[in-house]
Amino acid sequence: MAKFIFNMPDVGEGVAEAEIVEWHVKVGDTISEDQHLVDVMTDKATIDIESPVDGVVTEVAGEAGDIISVGGMLVVVEVEGEVPEDVADEAAPAPAPAPEPANEPAPSPAPKPAHPEPVEGSSSSSGAALEEKDSASTSSARTEEGAAAKNSAKVLATPAVRKRAKELGVDLSQVKPAEDGRVRHGDLDQFLTYNSGYAAAGPARADEEKKVIGMRRRIAENMAASKRNIPHFSYVEEVDVTDLEEMRAQLNANRGDKPKLTILPLMITAICKTLPDFPMINARYDDEAGVVTRYGSVHMGMAAQTDAGLMVPVLKDAQAKNVWQLANEITRLAEAARSGKATKDELTGGTLTVTSLGPLGGIATTPVINRPEVAIIGPNKIVERPMYVPDGNGGERIEKRKLMNISISCDHRVVDGWDAASFIQALKKLLETPVLIVSA
Repeated sequence: MAKFIFNMPDVGEGVAEAEIVEWHVKVGDTISEDQHLVDVMTDKATIDIESPVDGVVTEVAGEAGDIISVGGMLVVVEVEGEVPEDVADEAAPAPAPAPEPANEPAPSPAPKPAHPEPVEGSSSSSGAALEEKDSASTSSARTEEGAAAKNSAKVLATPAVRKRAKELGVDLSQVKPAEDGRVRHGDLDQFLTYNSGYAAAGPARADEEKKVIGMRRRIAENMAASKRNIPHFSYVEEVDVTDLEEMRAQLNANRGDKPKLTILPLMITAICKTLPDFPMINARYDDEAGVVTRYGSVHMGMAAQTDAGLMVPVLKDAQAKNVWQLANEITRLAEAARSGKATKDELTGGTLTVTSLGPLGGIATTPVINRPEVAIIGPNKIVERPMYVPDGNGGERIEKRKLMNISISCDHRVVDGWDAASFIQALKKLLETPVLIVSA
């Protein structure tokens, strides 16, 4: 038998460390070559690390949330015979043990039983009665569970969402997705929050402690740094998008093999046409160096909700693309982010961000700036309301119109309130005269 120390491999140029997201093996497990050992994350990309050898795991480097340096010990495996030379060369043992984490990791917890132990009614005196009662209800309960499982199986959802719904006892077929027919964690949250009747049908959900790790920890750190370092202010204006929506419908009706347009590519085109007169909005602020860089090109970040958390893929040179090209790129980048395949280049380099909650957009939002950018724009949901409009004879008439609020948050160190308000007013004029958006 030989001991093989598998060190943290180099997972990318310039990467010095990675965070453990989830272990797929534990001490005592017998593993095989190419078996999935652990998920680690660096630069917003999650990477699967596989075993280079067969053997038995005798030690792991820490628990979820710990940081492992490249070249530091990741896992120790006891192997039969000698370690093959090519494997030993590829992942040679470090000359000295890797530093221990600040808090010594707790022993790996024992596997939890498939079903929790009963809390009440477990005494021997009541056991027989409970068993008899359970037997009488087992058949109908299994029938109901089977029907719910069958319905849930037809719903589009990731394995993580299905697992969570199963743990909560939620039938996914009852959850209405916010977009594209796929149920996501946010949809499940909405269902649990607002469907009080469903919640009342069973016992209260048990309290749960969940360690903040991986993407969620990165998001927490970035948001905290943004609010801590940037004096935010927000401005909201109402825009009449009736004509814009009518133009969008006409474009879609005659699009041929082009992608279907949402309002987002039209919004981004309008923003790009407005920015040349407001260069202070399309900028990044290096507060350590005290330098503001105003960009000529618009590298538009798009805040996208994924199962792993909020990600911001970047539309490079958005000002050089027409609405159809933007629609294609928006779809491609959003899918890459949701599937975890977005590259580092596709997730960095933004100069301005647009964030939208789609149909959940609300009346107004105060979005948090994606530091070191200095502004973020948030279109809200479109609603229909009666408005006074000119009747063509010098008077007014009441008409049903489609209205949408646009929010902007800015870094008050480098953007004045007047500038932000003037920018949104110029953008409003363009959105309310949509022919100007698609004209040269």
